[in-house]
Amino acid sequence: MAAAIVGAAESNKIGYIEEGTTATRLHLEAINNVCKQAGISPSEIDGVFSVGFSPQIAEHLGIHPRYIDTTGVGGSSFVMHVHHALAAINAGIIDIALVSHGEAGFSARKNKGNGTNRPQGDDKWSVPSQFEVPYGIAGAPSNYAHAMTRHMHQYGSTKEDFAQIAVATREWATLNPRAVMFSKETHPAGGPITVADVLESRLIAWPLNLLDICLVTDHGGAVLIASAEKARSLRTTPVWIAGAGENMSHWSMMEMQDFTATSAAASANSAYKMAGMGPGEMELAMIYDSFTITAAITAEMLGLTPRGEGASLWAGGKAGPGGSGIPVNTNGGGLSFSHSGMYGMMLLVEAYRQLSGTAEDGINGIAGKQTDAKTAVVNGTGGQLSTTGTLVLVADD
Repeated sequence: MAAAIVGAAESNKIGYIEEGTTATRLHLEAINNVCKQAGISPSEIDGVFSVGFSPQIAEHLGIHPRYIDTTGVGGSSFVMHVHHALAAINAGIIDIALVSHGEAGFSARKNKGNGTNRPQGDDKWSVPSQFEVPYGIAGAPSNYAHAMTRHMHQYGSTKEDFAQIAVATREWATLNPRAVMFSKETHPAGGPITVADVLESRLIAWPLNLLDICLVTDHGGAVLIASAEKARSLRTTPVWIAGAGENMSHWSMMEMQDFTATSAAASANSAYKMAGMGPGEMELAMIYDSFTITAAITAEMLGLTPRGEGASLWAGGKAGPGGSGIPVNTNGGGLSFSHSGMYGMMLLVEAYRQLSGTAEDGINGIAGKQTDAKTAVVNGTGGQLSTTGTLVLVADD
């Protein structure tokens, strides 16, 4: 295989950082931590990948990269960055790529929108402003509520079905001390939950209740990707990139042809084809869970369940700790671990830890969180169920 993920780390603090932080700080802390983990100097990085912030990162690190990527298409961006880094390494352009993200989703409120590295303001001439907002589609919950409503109508799925996703994901969070919802001590609403708890939580946009919806936190993350030759020379365990794919079906929700299907079917097909593997060979799934409906539809698109039965992947705790099925979102997911606004980086970090056998490192998990998976499918979703990136990762022999 041409390249491997050779390190994954987070910022020093994540979640609800009460004293406040900035996106830049979160980036740099994570980068510092991953370089120390792999035993490299930032000067060895020759490709920088981030959502719109790569030149600034390079400047902060004092490096002059040979490859710069600022792809920004929402939460799937980081999975796509791995795809692009794989291509650049395979072409012989670079040897070590950095994929980095820092997002002060929680602190942005405290900082009154400052320190986010995002442009401010809203374009009143944009398609959403003109053609969606006037008809009640304003913000992610209202968009995803349409998808969940359509799925329930078309396939007979129920709110109880989707609630099981939140319950199983929370079970993983109770094994992760860094998860916001780890326990009552880390958050008043933390600790185990039931289907009834999900259904009785505050209604946000019918049929979505509060516990169907991701957190809004601060988080920084970084992964290093290296050529096969370089990967063998580092002190970390490589996790090989066997397959990668990306796709998009629309950008505006108005242009989504089927509210129950996303481009993940196409991106996954590309990744499976490159890897020479299929969904039946996946032993772990890291699935973007901005909402319970996101995870359910994506499971269907990845071929892990039949169409219309996405929530069945989690039914009866099958995807949770000790479950009878494939483990999913072993860090606690965007629903209960952390979700800064674009969750894709967290998928990568946890997938690396699981496949490198480092999920139990004294910080990021306790007994029961480390699985024995040797293969994983990772899927990020961006926009309003719009853009997708899929990876097939395999553990080192």
